[in-house]
Amino acid sequence: MRVLVPGGAGFIGSHTCLALLEKGYEITVIDSYINSHKKSLQRVVDILKRNNKVQNIDIDIEIADIRDEMVLDKLFLRYKDLGKPIQAVIHFAGRKSVKESVLNPLLYWDVNVNGSINLLRVMDKYNCRTIVFSSSATIYAPTDGIPLKEDTLIKPISPYGRTKVAIEQILNDTYNIPLEKWKIANLRYFNPIGAHYSGMIGEAPIGIPSNIFPYITQVAAGLLDELTIFGKDWPTFDGTCIRDYIHVMDLAEGHIATLEYLNNFEEKIINLNLGTGLGTSVLELIDTFEQVNNIKISRNFSSRRIGDSCKVIADNYLALSCLNWSPKRDLKDMCLDGWKWQSLNLKGYE
Repeated sequence: MRVLVPGGAGFIGSHTCLALLEKGYEITVIDSYINSHKKSLQRVVDILKRNNKVQNIDIDIEIADIRDEMVLDKLFLRYKDLGKPIQAVIHFAGRKSVKESVLNPLLYWDVNVNGSINLLRVMDKYNCRTIVFSSSATIYAPTDGIPLKEDTLIKPISPYGRTKVAIEQILNDTYNIPLEKWKIANLRYFNPIGAHYSGMIGEAPIGIPSNIFPYITQVAAGLLDELTIFGKDWPTFDGTCIRDYIHVMDLAEGHIATLEYLNNFEEKIINLNLGTGLGTSVLELIDTFEQVNNIKISRNFSSRRIGDSCKVIADNYLALSCLNWSPKRDLKDMCLDGWKWQSLNLKGYE
């Protein structure tokens, strides 16, 4: 099966490409490299060659933006003419900063939503109707800490989250097109962190990280002075926010398990939370990182940020029951692997 992976050079995309290739899939990546790095996929190939796990590494890379419908059309046509049509899509492409989306919502609606519409239009033209979509737990309404189920109220508080909801709705409408059989999965991620155990690929944010884990690793590496913790008076056991962290390789493997699940049906649409179901406070995350890596993280406390939730934890029962998948790596693995990546690559892929 040839799988198209828009956004495949990014953090989650590159780890998923590695997992796909290890399982023998043929993949084509389309990426604009606006928020990713050209070296990430070369590192994926290097890992496979080093491990001798894959005899024929079949990866094609197209540098382009999915908002360019002509490029997408030519791509699908090329593989059709070669007799190797694109049969499924794992869709990561899009902007993903909550803060940036507030400052520039039109960019987010253009890139995320218009890009997805273009992709679906071309998929439909070439009878490729299987898609795994990279959604987000940010779409859920804030709760009082009860684990979030797939039927929890959808009420995002940022333009970024609202674009994810819009794409899910477009996918739902697409699924309901008469006489067409679509297979669709919306994967709602919680907090992916860590890196591949080799230390060769990992998270390489451009500029100051907006997520906590790369901020921690950059403080540990001396690239940033200290970590700011937003709030120490939350109604939790240690006063800091609680999140559900999942190892990026567990998340990557979840995508393949989802694709294989969809292949069991003639038509299907499903929403799935991908998380561990375990809550970890900010201080617990820092303490674990310090302990397993024998390094101290300088930190300070600031006031709460507007828009932050106290507890965000996945109810992952549906994913565990439907997929041939479960998270295998714990918080210590996430901290060890994430620090290995950062310590070996102080400037990311540069």
